Amino acid sequence: MPTQQSGREFVKRDLQGEVVMLNLLRFRDVADYTAAPELAPEIPISGEEAFARYIRHTLPFLHQSGGQLMFAGAGGPFLIGPVHERWDRVMLVRQSSVAAFLAFADHPAYLAGLAHRTAAVEDSRLLPLSPVSLPDERWNV
Repeated sequence: MPTQQSGREFVKRDLQGEVVMLNLLRFRDVADYTAAPELAPEIPISGEEAFARYIRHTLPFLHQSGGQLMFAGAGGPFLIGPVHERWDRVMLVRQSSVAAFLAFADHPAYLAGLAHRTAAVEDSRLLPLSPVSLPDERWNV
């Protein structure tokens, strides 16, 4: 979950237009539903399966808000990066604006399934990205 400070910094960036969220996720071996026993399955499941439940719950709200899951991929060892750091899943999620992202993230029905993500994830990073122009136009996509 974001801290008050990171939330303030995000808003202060005053990102205009589309925003893409880079998600780095490390799953628990066994999902931990301690915080939401009402959502816990009858038998223990992996963090990866709990995250799949979160995604199934979340996609309709993401699409309704104008957002899109642009990419989801399996992680693995870094080619360049810390040797002991690993991320199981990497995702890019696009939203039309910061306001659309905040409305999506605060939607009560979306929040009702957020505990699947909490149960699934051991560690994560969320990095908001905005487009930049590079000095040479040939590099712009």
